Amino acid sequence: MQEKIRFVELKDSTGILNIYTPYILDTTISFEYEPPSLSEFTERISNISSKYPYLVYERNSKILGFAYGSPYQERIAYLYDADLSIYLAPEAQNSGNNQRSIDFHAAFGFRNLGPHPKAGYKFDQWLDIIWMDKQLQQPDGSPRPLKPISAFNNNDILKLF
Repeated sequence: MQEKIRFVELKDSTGILNIYTPYILDTTISFEYEPPSLSEFTERISNISSKYPYLVYERNSKILGFAYGSPYQERIAYLYDADLSIYLAPEAQNSGNNQRSIDFHAAFGFRNLGPHPKAGYKFDQWLDIIWMDKQLQQPDGSPRPLKPISAFNNNDILKLF
């Protein structure tokens, strides 16, 4: 079995959207109500991956998951914060539930900051979310300029896993 984590390519859009669509239609994990079109989704990938890490997980050359960073808030003071999203195909999951997700993130050093009650509304119900946090670097004086994502390559990713 050959497994690989790499940067996204726009040609991955269909495979990624195939993973994401059931999360929209069948779960409360995504707060979207309707799946985006392939062209809209490809544009999203292009916009996000030009600024933030957007990774694809492959097993035997089949896309089974993806993860990406995105802006936390629009205000300039939040420039050094990011949201993280991770989605896996059913065959790459361990019967996922919220506690497994929390445990997974905790294993990578994320802290549970607590609930955000009634953060979203989907399928005729109010939904809570859990806020989790991980500081990649301790703030020390003025922040250094951010490196553009284009300054990194797939070998840089492999060093993290």
